[in-house]
Amino acid sequence: MQVSEAEKTEQSNERLNPFTAKASLIRYWNNHISNNIPKPAFLLSKASPLNALDTSIFIELASKHSLKTRLPSFCKAAHLFCEFDSLLQINRSPTPPHHGDSDFTSYNSKQFSTYGASKLGGVDSFKNYSSNVNMPVDSFTRYSPATAKHSETFTNYANNGNVANDSFTNYGTGATGGLGEFNNYESNVNVPTLKFSSYSLNGNHHKLSFGTYTEDTNSGTQDFTSYGKKGNAVPTEFKTYGESSNIIGSTFSSYGELANAANDSFKSYSPSANNPHNMFKNYGSKVTSGVESFDNYRAEANVGDDTFQNYLRDSRSTKASFMNYGKSFNQGIDKFKNYGKGSVNRNVEFKGYGVNNSFKGYDSKKGITFGGYSQKGDSNAIDVNHGMIVNKLVEEGKFFRESMLKPGTVMRMPDIKDKMPKRSFLPRAISSKLHFSTSGLAELRDMFQAKENSTLEHVMVNALSECERPASQGETKRCVASIEDMIDFAASVLGNNLVVRSTENVNGSGERVVIGSVKGINDEKVTKSVSCHQSLLPYLLYYCHSVPKVRVYEANILDLKNKAKINHGVAICHLDTSAWSPGHGAFLALGSKPGLIEVCHWIFENDMTWAMAD
Repeated sequence: MQVSEAEKTEQSNERLNPFTAKASLIRYWNNHISNNIPKPAFLLSKASPLNALDTSIFIELASKHSLKTRLPSFCKAAHLFCEFDSLLQINRSPTPPHHGDSDFTSYNSKQFSTYGASKLGGVDSFKNYSSNVNMPVDSFTRYSPATAKHSETFTNYANNGNVANDSFTNYGTGATGGLGEFNNYESNVNVPTLKFSSYSLNGNHHKLSFGTYTEDTNSGTQDFTSYGKKGNAVPTEFKTYGESSNIIGSTFSSYGELANAANDSFKSYSPSANNPHNMFKNYGSKVTSGVESFDNYRAEANVGDDTFQNYLRDSRSTKASFMNYGKSFNQGIDKFKNYGKGSVNRNVEFKGYGVNNSFKGYDSKKGITFGGYSQKGDSNAIDVNHGMIVNKLVEEGKFFRESMLKPGTVMRMPDIKDKMPKRSFLPRAISSKLHFSTSGLAELRDMFQAKENSTLEHVMVNALSECERPASQGETKRCVASIEDMIDFAASVLGNNLVVRSTENVNGSGERVVIGSVKGINDEKVTKSVSCHQSLLPYLLYYCHSVPKVRVYEANILDLKNKAKINHGVAICHLDTSAWSPGHGAFLALGSKPGLIEVCHWIFENDMTWAMAD
């Protein structure tokens, strides 16, 4: 007789030492879920592997806030991922040799120091560099200094990674002519951490272009310090920067300061993003004869905030243009402090500008025009259905219509593979003693020995930002660090008669497949579910939220050629999309607007959805 995986799991659970963390979880499950449906192996495999002795020891250390004294052994025994910053040193490789033009294809995690110095002409090309790498670490120090008519192109750079760390220090200093181009840079990265320090300092006519930069990323930071400072006629273009990203924070400090004839343009910057945060400090300060333009900046984003401090201060003969700026789907906040103060012969134009703006210390309105400025309460403040968003590249199969969930349908499955490092949950007796909050960040940093401005600190801040953001309209949410917490949250929404599902494996991912037999959960009735998605921390953390008005399906997925079953997928269809952003990838892929269609998607690897048991 063949034994199912679920039955094997149940038999294994019966043999557990009753004092282990997993045994405690099994008892909790039995006491809080009111059915005898076999416990899912995919979820129990994420339970803490701590044995009885280690569980007791580490609970006591957590109670005394002393886990850091045994951090290496704790991380190993509890199956955590604590190597965020130590891997940065392990993964570093020496600078490759430089002879003539360079073509770096399928390279990853290299250090470039004083590379290409004083080079005349030529092109260095980075294509598919550090792509599909879990934790790419790339460092460019004093890259291409004092070059003449030399170009650098970065295409498909560090895409589809997990935690990307890229540092550009003194890049292109004193370069004359040529082009620095970043195209499709760090797209689909979970936590991008980018640092541009003294980039193109004292540059002369060295054009910088960022196209499709950090698109579809999650919770990252970008820091531009002294970027283009003291440059002469250095045009910089950001095009489709941070599109559809989630909680991206960008800081521009002393950007273009003391430059001459600077020409900076932001086109489609942070469009359709969720809660982007951008800080411009001393941007364009003391610039002479510069042109700064923001076009479709933060358009159709969900809230977000921008702060401009000392923007164009003490500049001369400089033009600044804000076109369709801040037209967020949900109102964001913009602060202008000492904007244009002390500037001479300026021309500042706000046209089609959004709401919720504060102009503090704004100099006299001479040379400033406001056209189409939206006020609070203006019914036309946010015109989101103007048909201007076209040709957005959304991965085929990522979203689909409910009518496609029927036998015989041929469709492409998106890439559903989990790119995060393997980790386990903590036992609730330990996770409940960690102060996981912004107010407790210092304590959390201390416990995991995360240095200030380290990768791990960025990871912690990003997770906290996601977990502490206000719930969307109609959403109930909670971040959980133990399976017990996940059960409690799901039960609070759905009751105790629960079942949790996930797609069985990743077979068919990125390929054309055939839909086999389909089963609607809860007799295909409109219901609600609780979906849980991974967040990144040293231990497993899930962002769980209630999803009202959905239908959940299970479907066999068949090989396109031989029609053999290769996977068993779980899909969820959102029936009410009226509160979604018009720029949401689903509408761009399917060609519709909020509230007019339902939107379906697969449950990806290691994500899951809870529903009431049939």
